[in-house]
Amino acid sequence: MKIQMPELRRAAGALGLELSVVTVSNNDYADAFARIMAIRPDALFVLAETYFVRDRLPIIQLAAKYRLPAVWEWPEQVEDGGLMAYGTSLSERYQRVGDYIDRILKGAAPGDLPVDQPTTFQLAVNLKTAKAIGLTLPRSLILRAHQLIE
Repeated sequence: MKIQMPELRRAAGALGLELSVVTVSNNDYADAFARIMAIRPDALFVLAETYFVRDRLPIIQLAAKYRLPAVWEWPEQVEDGGLMAYGTSLSERYQRVGDYIDRILKGAAPGDLPVDQPTTFQLAVNLKTAKAIGLTLPRSLILRAHQLIE
């Protein structure tokens, strides 16, 4: 969250959008969504936080219940019913972590390993979710998607 928030604020300001932040306490997503819906947002951006990966299913279900378009970080979250994501593959990132652990266990000093940054990003769109929440997506967006779930 510390990395994403300044970028989100900057992007929202540049686009003239109002950015509202809602925190989740004690994994109470029902309460968080009640507060989100009180704001009457046009969409939801789910931060790339570990607990949002872990708890993606209740978040996806609540977004669907409230017919709220939600954008995610990881394409795998779209496979689970999220509307769309633009990011690198979560499973690919986990594989890279495994590679680093392997190198460390074989004697590499962690400080000597290069910083690994993702180089490929995917736009994933779940057309079933869009239809279920009554959202018509622009054809240009659909044509740009690397992964479509129908």
